[in-house]
Amino acid sequence: MYIVVLVTAVNKPEAERISKALIKQKLAACVNVIPKISSLFFWEGKVSRTQEYLLIIKSKKIKFPAIVRVVKSEHRYKVPEIIALPIISGDKNYLRWMDAALR
Repeated sequence: MYIVVLVTAVNKPEAERISKALIKQKLAACVNVIPKISSLFFWEGKVSRTQEYLLIIKSKKIKFPAIVRVVKSEHRYKVPEIIALPIISGDKNYLRWMDAALR
């Protein structure tokens, strides 16, 4: 099963470090890095707001545990966002490319 994993990062260097580690270890076929999103969340008893970078990671479900390990090892948050969503359909050529990139 193919998945999209969403991860937020504190800043550009952290986003780049996580992305490169995932690509180099063939845990992600592609990572989109979207700069400066505004995040509003409840943390430690209060509402917080911060600017973050959003990583959109394309991979496979079987690789998710390793993705979690890499993100946690490279991330400075105590509880980083790491959410996987299924890809229910996709262009067959793109999915074949993903297969090749993840081998």
